[in-house]
Amino acid sequence: MVALLSALVARNKKRFLVLAIALLLGASVMSLRLAALQTSALTSFQGSTAKVVLQVTTDPNRVAPKVRGTSFTPTSFSFIGQAMEVDSRFKLRIPVRVYASTRSVEGLLPGQKIEVSATVLASKERRVAALLIVNSRIKVLTPPSRWANALAHIRLGLREATGTGDAGALIPGMVIGDVSKQSADFKNDMRRSGLTHLVAVSGANFAIVSTFVLWGMQFVFRRVNYRLIATALSLAAFISLVRPSPSVLRAAAMASVLLFAHGIRRGRDSLPALGFAMAAVVIADPFQAQDAGFALSVLATAGLLLLSPKIRPKFLAPPIAAIIFCSPVIVALSGYISPMSIVANLLAAPAVTAITIVGFIAALISPFSPTAAHALIFLVKPFASWIAWVARWVAQFPVFTLKTGLYGFLAVVALLAMIYFGRARIAIYLLILIISLSWLQRFPAGDWQVANCDVGQGDAMVINLHHKRAIVIDTGPDPALVDRCLHQLGIKEIPLLILTHIHADHVGGLAGVKKGRTVGTTWFGNINAGTHATINDIDIEVLWPDRGSDYSPNNSSISVILRSPDFTLFAGGDIEPPAQSELISHIGKVDIYKVAHHGSRFQDLTLLQELSPTLAVISVGRGNSYGHPAPSTISALIDVGATVLRTDIDGAVVIRAKRHQLSVQRSKSGLRLFFWS
Repeated sequence: MVALLSALVARNKKRFLVLAIALLLGASVMSLRLAALQTSALTSFQGSTAKVVLQVTTDPNRVAPKVRGTSFTPTSFSFIGQAMEVDSRFKLRIPVRVYASTRSVEGLLPGQKIEVSATVLASKERRVAALLIVNSRIKVLTPPSRWANALAHIRLGLREATGTGDAGALIPGMVIGDVSKQSADFKNDMRRSGLTHLVAVSGANFAIVSTFVLWGMQFVFRRVNYRLIATALSLAAFISLVRPSPSVLRAAAMASVLLFAHGIRRGRDSLPALGFAMAAVVIADPFQAQDAGFALSVLATAGLLLLSPKIRPKFLAPPIAAIIFCSPVIVALSGYISPMSIVANLLAAPAVTAITIVGFIAALISPFSPTAAHALIFLVKPFASWIAWVARWVAQFPVFTLKTGLYGFLAVVALLAMIYFGRARIAIYLLILIISLSWLQRFPAGDWQVANCDVGQGDAMVINLHHKRAIVIDTGPDPALVDRCLHQLGIKEIPLLILTHIHADHVGGLAGVKKGRTVGTTWFGNINAGTHATINDIDIEVLWPDRGSDYSPNNSSISVILRSPDFTLFAGGDIEPPAQSELISHIGKVDIYKVAHHGSRFQDLTLLQELSPTLAVISVGRGNSYGHPAPSTISALIDVGATVLRTDIDGAVVIRAKRHQLSVQRSKSGLRLFFWS
C-alpha cells in the first residue's frame, strides 16, 4: 500500500505539490483572519453597551419578523459595516454585523459613516467580529458620495419602473439582485421550483451582461483585446451597481473565467483560469471556502465550460449544464431535488437573457428618462410574467426526496459519473436503487390520520379527512413553513380551521394555510365549551374555555377533544394549570396528546395522569430561548407511560391509527414506530 501511494505521488508530483501549497495557503489565510477577528478590541466589550463608529458596507435589508413571546418582533434591519472606532478610544477596522430596530437606518448607503450606541454580542457568523444590537437612533456622520447616490438612483429607478405584482418584483432581482419587492409566497415558489438562482446575482448575470457588452464593443473597437478591456471595466461598474458583497465578488470572479474562455475560444483550457479565480476568491475572503454558494458558483461555471458546449439547442445549454453540475450540492443541502426544476429552468431559459439585458439598459437610463425605462420594462414584463407563472406551476409538483448530507451528495455524484462515463446501464440500476430507497423513506409514507408540522416555535396540527381534506389546529408563526407542510401532506381543502388563541406562534402562519386552499368554518375567539361538530367519522368537542371565564390569552385557548373509531386526541393550545385543573374528570384517557404550551413546566400533573397518552406530541423550535420543553414535563409524560415526540428532534411527525393501534413516522429519521393502546 505504501509503495502504491509513493508511486502515485511520484507520478503526479506537480499536482500534489500544487494541492499541498493550496491547502497550506488557505489554512494560513483563514488562521490569520480568525485571529484578527477574535483578538479585536470589540471582544472586551461583549455583553456591554458601547459607542461605535462604523462605515456601512452593505445596504440595510429588512429582516423578516420573528415571534418573540406572544407577538412578532418590531421591524428591524440588518447590514454589515466596518467598525472603525469604539468608545472614542480604540481605533480599528474590523467587520461587524448590525441589527437595528430603528427606521433611521433605512436609506443608508454603502460608504457612509455612522455612530451607534449598541449592545455588543458574540456572533455566530464567523466572518464578523461581533454582533451589534442597535435600539436607538443612529447619528449619521457623513453623507453618501455622489457615486453612491448615482447608483442608488439607478436601483430605485428600476424598482419604480417595474411596477407591481410578482412579475414587477422579479425583474429587479434578475437584473441587480434586488428582491425587496418580492413576497414571501413568491420567494417560496421560486425556491421550490428551482428558480431562486435567477434572482440572486450570480455568474450567469455577469456572463449575460459581459456577453452583451462584448457584442456591443465590436462596433466601437476592432481589436479583441480592447473589447475585453472595455467589457472588464463595464463589469467593474456593474459590481458597484449590484453592491460588492462576497457573493457578488464571487460571481464576478466566475464571470471573468467565462470572459477569458470567450476570449481564447477554448473552454477546457479555461479550467486553470477557474482554479486561479477560486484561489483569488478564497485568499481575499477565506470564509468563502465554507460557503455552499461558493461551491455552487464554481460548479455552475465548470458546467458552463465543460458541458454546455455539448448540449443542443445552445440556448438551453446553460441552465441544463448548471443544474447537472450543481445537483449533488443541492441535494446535500436540501435533501430533495425536483425533477420539475429542470423543466422550470428549460421553460424560463428563453426569457432570462431578454429580461437581464433590457432590464439592465432600463436601469441605466431610469434616472434620466423614466418614461423610456417604463417602455423598455413594458416590453419584457410579459417574459417576467411567464417566469412567475412557471414558478407557481412547478411549485405545485412533488419533489424527489433524498437524505441530506453525504448520502445525497454521493448518490447524485455516482449517478452523474455513470452517465458521464457512458455507463448508462449501471446508471439506470443506480437510479432505480435511489428511487426505491427514497420511496421507502418518503414522508409521509402511505395512509395517515394525524400530522404535526415542524413550524419551529409554534403549533400546527393536521387531522386527515382524506381526499385532500383536513382539519387544521393552529398555523404556526411562519406562512411559508405551514404552507410547505400542508403541500407535502397534499391538503387542498380545510372544512374546519381551529385557531386556539391570538398569539403569533399559533396564528402567524394563517396566510400560508389559506394559500391555494379552500377554508370553511373557522373557530376563533367566540367559541366556548360545548361547541360541537362532526366531520366524516370524527367528532370534535370544545372543552374549554368556559363561557364568561376571564383568563389570560394562554388560558383562554380553545381546547378540543377529537374522537374517531381509530383514535382519541386532545389538543389544548397553551393552557396552563389554572385552566388544566378545570378539565380534570372531563377528558379521560387519550391516544394522542398535543402537549399544551410547547411542553413548558406549567403542567397539571393530575390531568397528565388522567390523560395517560400513548403518544405525547410537543411542537417546539430548536434552541428556543424559553427552555421548552421543560425536563420536568418530559419526565412526567414518561412516568405516565407516554412516548414523547418533539418536532425539534423528530421533525414533522405523522401518526397512523387503526382501531387505536398507532404507528409513527418522523421526517428526520424516516423510521416508523409502532404502538398499541
